[in-house]
Amino acid sequence: MQRIVLERAGGTPVTKRAHLGAVASGNLEVLCEPPAGDGATIVVSTSVDGYEPVWRATLERFLEQHFIAAAIEINDFGATPAMVSLRLEQALELAR
Repeated sequence: MQRIVLERAGGTPVTKRAHLGAVASGNLEVLCEPPAGDGATIVVSTSVDGYEPVWRATLERFLEQHFIAAAIEINDFGATPAMVSLRLEQALELAR
């Protein structure tokens, strides 16, 4: 299991909790909630080793598009970057 942590300062806080997806083959689970402090923290637990650069690029793109403050946890089981982006967008929509 690989663990990736990404933190960014500032942003508009999300106001609600959101839970989407399921940890299953080719999918992932996203949990999003209001932040404990200022900024965004994203913690990824993935069963696929060696994809940290792809994860970071996908998450940084999401945070550049959405200046948010949130605590996000992602539990992955081989999801593609497109699925990651989709689930993050869905979670953000529910958490706002």
